[in-house]
Amino acid sequence: MKKTIIITLLVGSMLSSCNDDFLTVVPETQLSSATFFTKEADFQQAVNAAYVPLRTIFNDRAWLLGEMHSDNTYYARNPLFGATEQQEDIADFAIPTANGVTSNTHVLNQYRQDYLIIARTNQVLSTIDNVDFAAESKNNLKGQAMFLRAFAYFELVRYFGKVPLHLTPVTNREEAALPLASEEEIYVQIVKDLTEAIPMLLPKSKQEAGRVTSGAARTLLANVYINQKKWAEAETLLREVVTSNEYSLIPNYADVFSTSTSNKNNMESVFEVQFLEGSAGLNGNFIYQFMPRPMAMPEVASIMGTSNPQPLDAEGNNIPTPDIINAYEPGDTRKDVSIGYITLSGSARSNKVYPYIKKYAKPHALHNNTGTNWPVYRYSEVLLFLAEALNEQGKSGEAATFLNQVRSRAGLGEAQGDLREAIYQERRVELAFENKRWFDLVRTGRAIDVITAYGQRVKADPVAYYYPEGSQPRSHAFSNITLFYALPADEAALSPYF
Repeated sequence: MKKTIIITLLVGSMLSSCNDDFLTVVPETQLSSATFFTKEADFQQAVNAAYVPLRTIFNDRAWLLGEMHSDNTYYARNPLFGATEQQEDIADFAIPTANGVTSNTHVLNQYRQDYLIIARTNQVLSTIDNVDFAAESKNNLKGQAMFLRAFAYFELVRYFGKVPLHLTPVTNREEAALPLASEEEIYVQIVKDLTEAIPMLLPKSKQEAGRVTSGAARTLLANVYINQKKWAEAETLLREVVTSNEYSLIPNYADVFSTSTSNKNNMESVFEVQFLEGSAGLNGNFIYQFMPRPMAMPEVASIMGTSNPQPLDAEGNNIPTPDIINAYEPGDTRKDVSIGYITLSGSARSNKVYPYIKKYAKPHALHNNTGTNWPVYRYSEVLLFLAEALNEQGKSGEAATFLNQVRSRAGLGEAQGDLREAIYQERRVELAFENKRWFDLVRTGRAIDVITAYGQRVKADPVAYYYPEGSQPRSHAFSNITLFYALPADEAALSPYF
């Protein structure tokens, strides 16, 4: 385990660079940058590989660290199974931390997957200009690599604050350990990558489906600026996305999200992680991880519609809380699209009815094997970002126009009351279960207060938060409410800088 950061950062070094010394002979049978990166197709393959960790991140990690680590979702206690402590520690804000590091497996794996993206993109960016091929294609590939590296660092800086800043391939153990860069240094690099990527990337109408576009890069950079409270800069980028005519709201919220086999990368999609149902190894199963448990076969079949349903045991994760359920206004059509209910015959609770995340629950063919894409950025979020950026600059009238476009699609009237709070509220329900809530709480300065109050509600009424009668949260639940995750202990063991 302790060697993994070296392995992660040395992924690119399997395609290692060689110097310009003509006496250096690269064995033809050894995979290296000299023998692999020789043509356009090689870089296409390498950029494809840089997208791959996104599937692991969004299928297995991001919902834990970004949604269940908030007041939007919780876990459903199944005393017949026992505890899944690693997940519970995240949901309960009780992650064991010592000297700034933690042994939590999910934190560790998130960190590693982001650095895997960084290692692969660094290899591409360090070699692509040395190979001659069509400029438009080269720029497109470079732009994708820059976006993906920026995206990975944006995740890392929001999760951890300070992390090592690797911008070149790591070719030996000594290079793998770097000092922790400050948040400011990391943000400077993210902005640099995205600013350079935007003119290189193609618009959605010309880009291959599923790949990063110039609109996606503008949206990510706007998100970065919003985190930094650079409202005018964010406004400029978001207006460019809006006026590009590349995106629009789908009239019916129920039609926004992909099925297992269709409706992918639709007109509202700005960027989504691609999954493919079937045996190619590109499938996901996050909707199964979101189910309350234990579930009998007929109960699974009633949601999934598969021909071979199997019962689900263990403990449920990412279950909508009473807090998010009550956050929807009367008449909000998004509520029934986003949240469903299932009665579990084997539950130890007297009330055997549980909510579940419905917006991703699409019929598919095989048990535990889906092709539903994960929405990272949607056009509705562009509109809400723009409303926020405008409102923070005192342009409340125009801000309300963009906010109300999103509300109108949900069957609601114009926003009333404090506009800032209305925007925050709208983000919560429009983007529920899309891993936005924790980041929103942190960047708006509300995380400690909101989670402290939420923890008090959970401990005061455990049954309302899916504990069987007589059960209660662990004694240390909500004892470690912090704005950043501690760095992974396994990686700290390899570095003198952690």
